[in-house]
Amino acid sequence: PHEGARVSRGGEGLGIVGTWYAPDVFHGRHCAIVLLLDDHGFSPLHWGCREGQANVVDMLMQRGARINATNRGDDTSLHLAAAHGHRDIVQMLLKQRADVNAVNEHGNTPLHYACFWEYEEVAEQLIAGGALVSIVNRYGETPLMKCRGRLSKRLEEFALKQGQDLKPVPFQDQSYLGMKTRSRDATLSRSRGIPLEELHLENRIGGSMRGDVWRGKWQGNDIVAKVLKVRELTPRLLRTFNDEFPKLRIFSHPNVLPVLGGCTEAPCVYVISQHVHYGSLFSVLHRDKGITVDGPQALHFASGVARGMAFLHSLEKDIPRVRLNSKHVMIDEERTALISMADAEFSFQEKAKLYDPQWVAPEALVKSPSEINVRSADMWSYAVLLWELSTRRIPFAQYTPMEAGMKIATEGLRVEIVPGISQHMNRLIRICMNEDPGKRPSFDQVIPILDKMKNAAKKAALGEGTNSNHGSVPRTPTTPRSPVIPVA
Repeated sequence: PHEGARVSRGGEGLGIVGTWYAPDVFHGRHCAIVLLLDDHGFSPLHWGCREGQANVVDMLMQRGARINATNRGDDTSLHLAAAHGHRDIVQMLLKQRADVNAVNEHGNTPLHYACFWEYEEVAEQLIAGGALVSIVNRYGETPLMKCRGRLSKRLEEFALKQGQDLKPVPFQDQSYLGMKTRSRDATLSRSRGIPLEELHLENRIGGSMRGDVWRGKWQGNDIVAKVLKVRELTPRLLRTFNDEFPKLRIFSHPNVLPVLGGCTEAPCVYVISQHVHYGSLFSVLHRDKGITVDGPQALHFASGVARGMAFLHSLEKDIPRVRLNSKHVMIDEERTALISMADAEFSFQEKAKLYDPQWVAPEALVKSPSEINVRSADMWSYAVLLWELSTRRIPFAQYTPMEAGMKIATEGLRVEIVPGISQHMNRLIRICMNEDPGKRPSFDQVIPILDKMKNAAKKAALGEGTNSNHGSVPRTPTTPRSPVIPVA
């Protein structure tokens, strides 16, 4: 309910921000830890502001945290600080030019919450900082209408002294797909690519905070359309999209799933790719997709991913990056692993939000992209994927993504080698997950090792091997184990 709630709430984030605060970890000017989100879209800055952790808030802002980033309820950090009466943090945010009149999904500004919870000094801070007492929320209420007793009159007089006009500012619904659009969007024509009228989107099959995924048809072919969330479809964004999406049309490698085309129709951006039979590798491993991923099949997937990544790393031209994890690897009807270029990150997408940190290299969580070796970071992600293939487990499933990311970066959390993984696969995972990025192998170096493991698995299937596991855990106890496979 909108009345009594102290803004949208996520999981238990206080411990994440307060307890794990390690200044020596946050040494870069821009640190990826500040971009982590929990399942409700709360960033560390949201939690620090909510819980009154002024030192943490100051550190996060120094490390590049986005002041006006919103959670799934469209609450900014200022909403949370005001709703919990943290005057010092409110002042810090105002000095950093926080949007004092930002509205959440209920149409409430930070001032609405300060008034409702009777934080008079916070309310005066906000008004002095430009907060309007006349903004009407979704329910027809101004901040002054949320006050009790004489507080409303005192704040009204204070606002008049600040020169405010008390004429109500009507609520404007801006919630469509989470996109903030302007009227001029209607004048934008479609960009080059696939005309929207040629797309027949049939049903939504997934989504995330970056956008929704639809299945449909294009020219009689089964396709998947990613509908990206953008705040405003500007001419500049159109130019950027039209420049970047053609770079993802990579048809020259059997382990890369290309983007077929792009489409822009205000207020949306569409990325079109071929529909694949089994969906993502994540779904194959952790949901019932009708594939028994035994040892040889796992090695086949691992080899395909390595070959696709080796090819992408060999390209000289600058292409948008695909963050490697099992959600961005597709499995077609021939059970071939394909790196999904539709999951690449465009330059116009928000860089202040990091998803799926369970697969991200620790150095990539504490440093800016310009300070890391991206190829070495991809190899770490590949090591986690190898572990996932070998165990059929979701990495760090006991933690929220935000908790996992913080623990990986600050507490040395790593995947555990469980019984059933052969010493050779164990060794390969550890080599790829070397704590020193400079000592991790390239994908070109990993491929021959996987080929030897695959060949040994084939011999084992023909009865030419010994009785031991070749590198992965069987799906069920009745699945026969395969022989040990020499790595070299």
